[in-house]
Amino acid sequence: MGNRSKAVFLEGLASRYGNIHKLSSSLSLYEIGDGAARVYIRYSKVHSQRRTFFGLRKQDLRLLGGHPSILCFLWEDQLEPLLIPYSDYEEVFHSATPAEDGQYKVQVFLKDEGTDLYVARAGRFNVEAYFGWEELDSLIARYQLTDIPELSHVQVQTLLGSIGASKGYDIWIPTNDRGNLDWTMTGHFPCTGPIPTSLHELEGILTEIDVIWMARGAGKLRALFEVEHSTPIYSGLLRFNDVHLAAPREEATYAIVSNGERRSRFVRQLNRPTFKASRLVEHCSFLEYPNVFAWHKRLGLFRQG
Repeated sequence: MGNRSKAVFLEGLASRYGNIHKLSSSLSLYEIGDGAARVYIRYSKVHSQRRTFFGLRKQDLRLLGGHPSILCFLWEDQLEPLLIPYSDYEEVFHSATPAEDGQYKVQVFLKDEGTDLYVARAGRFNVEAYFGWEELDSLIARYQLTDIPELSHVQVQTLLGSIGASKGYDIWIPTNDRGNLDWTMTGHFPCTGPIPTSLHELEGILTEIDVIWMARGAGKLRALFEVEHSTPIYSGLLRFNDVHLAAPREEATYAIVSNGERRSRFVRQLNRPTFKASRLVEHCSFLEYPNVFAWHKRLGLFRQG
């Protein structure tokens, strides 16, 4: 029944939005068109007391951040899909702790007085307004209508630093780049001083990476970004791979940030045998400039002048 429900949903997705494809690192994560939106599909049977149970993999949710993304919850005999914008609940998942298997445990309660979403260790939320295709239509429309300027390398660094700071991370940006950050786009945020002592073995590599988010005061890597405006994507992937191999317990995410024309090059490079063997392919994603801008704007951080 689960496979059938998913198949029906994917047929509807394709008929409404055209080309869709599955992201190679996930069995349940799909992209619409050329990065218009990402959809994470989960299915459950309906259990006693009209409850459904879902597991959302932490590594899958990482691939939603910064993209127009929807959480899709399906169950048997469902009239309309439950489509929840990930950005609305991103901070909820950040505040929660996944189970030992690396999944966030989620339930949907189907009640006559309204449908509730329960995220273990975070809370319960009414999601009755999220049924139907309108949420995905609206998300794609908002993204397509966003007035996105052409961004320079350092402007992308500025936006990524601002996003990370707003989420409570310590921010590393190479010392030579800090004087060029574009404060007309966002408010000032502090950059961390030297690389924390806990990461000294990686200092030579980390100081070359464009933007790093670290757990505040803890010196633990959380997200690394290489802005490949014109430089080879392969060199950024090699730096990521060195960090990933040297510090596998950091559980960091990695993103190559570039324009859409370089997406196919990213896919070819990331699928080299060396990155498959190291499993970097499971932790690294491609982030386009418009996604960075829209992400920053959705958080209410953008300013002009």
